[in-house]
Amino acid sequence: MVLKRGTVGVNTSQRVKIQDITPEVDAVLKTSGVKDGLLNIYSRHSTSAVVINENETGLVNDFQLALQKLVPEGAGYQHDRIDNNADSHIRGFLLGGSQTIPFENGRMMLGTWQSIFFVELDGPRQRKLTVTVMGD
Repeated sequence: MVLKRGTVGVNTSQRVKIQDITPEVDAVLKTSGVKDGLLNIYSRHSTSAVVINENETGLVNDFQLALQKLVPEGAGYQHDRIDNNADSHIRGFLLGGSQTIPFENGRMMLGTWQSIFFVELDGPRQRKLTVTVMGD
């Protein structure tokens, strides 16, 4: 088994931003030279998330609105006394900071409409994601 690591840099310009990172993750996979296995995309940032879903503009906007309704900013959270970003942490906790995807013949086994998204929850920021490729 081979293990390779790469990084994907993401720069965001808004407090909440959902950005398709599928091409960048695919580039790390291609560079690894590994043909079959699993890859993991991981964010070390507790106010961000990595998700897989359909890349349709209306759906991405709906997802962002749903996050804002589900966990509204400034709703009296205790953590806001420290950093004023409790909503970002709670959203990140609910969404999760990583995704694992199988790949075969050097191609990620995503569904027809699936894309990998980085979800910025406390921007604007510069973020780095770790992509770990494991396999043969």
